[in-house]
Parts: sequence; structure tokens; C-alpha cells
Amino acid sequence: MTTTLPTLTAARLLRFAGIAGICLGLGACNAIDRISRIGEEPQLAQIENPTEKQGYKPVSLPMPRPEPVAHAPNSLWRPGSRAFFKDQRANRVGDLLTVTVNIDESAQFENSTTRNRTGSEGLSVPQFFGYDIPSVVGRLPGNNPNADPDNLAELGSNSASSGSGTIDREETINLSVAAIVTQVLPNGNLVIMGRQELRVNYEVRELLITGIVRPEDITAGNAVPHTKIAEARLSYGGRGVISDVQQPRYGQQLFDIIFPW
Repeated sequence: MTTTLPTLTAARLLRFAGIAGICLGLGACNAIDRISRIGEEPQLAQIENPTEKQGYKPVSLPMPRPEPVAHAPNSLWRPGSRAFFKDQRANRVGDLLTVTVNIDESAQFENSTTRNRTGSEGLSVPQFFGYDIPSVVGRLPGNNPNADPDNLAELGSNSASSGSGTIDREETINLSVAAIVTQVLPNGNLVIMGRQELRVNYEVRELLITGIVRPEDITAGNAVPHTKIAEARLSYGGRGVISDVQQPRYGQQLFDIIFPW
């Protein structure tokens, strides 16, 4: 006797097999690529124009009305200039400036909550519409004929909850990175983006920073602290052999997502 699967079930099986094949194929490609790079250092990324990368979008923020440029006739000194002949600070697209990151923060939180609640209720009905309640209750099957009318029902409840939590966090980062001006906003503020990669043995450390800087906050040494950067986005991480070992496997991550318990 031959049994054939229904068409719908067969289609689902084929679809599942196709998805599984694609996943295995991607995993195999990744494994082959990693096998081909055994014993080699992680490759550094090439220098690219950040405005041409996929997903890049110019920054658009509310801007004040443009003000006319105020010229100073018969003067060799320009307002706001830090040098006699030329302002050395970054002020145009493509200029470079140094961003110093000095983070030394710590936070401690401790919360404790305790709650207790006790309640009790009593009911007594000696007479009800002329009926003797104890005699009526005593005639009911399975009831105690000696029922006390002053204590026919008694209810009680007791609940308690207790919770506590503690957070102890400490972060220390001291870095410097050169950033490039990618955009000048209508009010003169500068949009910057910096990227730095450092390879030590088989591990690459990567620092990314982006945000908006006021020209007034740039020091005479053409540097700006990270606390003066608006809409700052700072990322410090790495990739390589050690980072791969510290990350859970793809199968474990997928199992943690789809497993409900």
C-alpha cells in the first residue's frame, strides 16, 4: 500500500527544504571563507568616502534664518580667527579635527521593596425574613445541625511580596580619533564622522564616532571633546578571533529567539 502526502504538505516540505538549503549554503560559504583565511591577519577596511556608503543620509535639522556676512573694511584681522593670516580650525567639508573621548563614569543603584497585606471577613445571619437560619441550614443534606448563626461564614486572605535589585556599573574610556567634516549645516555647525581601526595580532579594534560640532567649541589645537558633540554616536568594539569566541553560535542565538521557555 502506497501513501502519498497531500499537495499542501508537500509544498510546505519543499519550502522548508529550500530554506534549510539556503541556510546551509550560507553557512557553508561562511565556513569556506573562514577556512581560506586560516593563519592570515584580519584585513583592514579600505579608505572610502563616507557620503557614498549605502545608507548614508545628510543631516537635516531646524536651522535659523541665514544672516548676512559682516565684513570689516580696512582690517587685516577676521572676527573669530585664531591665527593672524588664517584660521587653522576645521570649517569646511573635508577638513580634519581631533575628537578626544574621556569617559569615566560610574553608577550605583539599589532598590528594595517589601509589602504585606492581611484581610479577614466574617458573616452572621441569625434571622432572615422570619426564618431561623440555623434550623434551615441544619435541614440541608450534609450540613452541621449545630451551625452557629453568629459565625456562618468566615473569609481570610494573606499576601506578601518582597523584591530587591542592585546595579553597579563603571566605565572608563580614553581615546582620540581624527574625524572628517562631511557636511556644513546652514547655521555653520559641522557634521563630523570619524573611524579608526587598530589591529593587534589577530584582533581588530574599531572606533566609530559621528555627531554635530559648533565651530566655537573647537579649540585652538583643532580638537573638540566628546562632551561638546551634539547627537553623538560612539561605538567601540572589535572583530577577530577573540570576538568570534566570545559570541554565541548562530544556532544558539536562533534557539534563544524562537524557544519560548
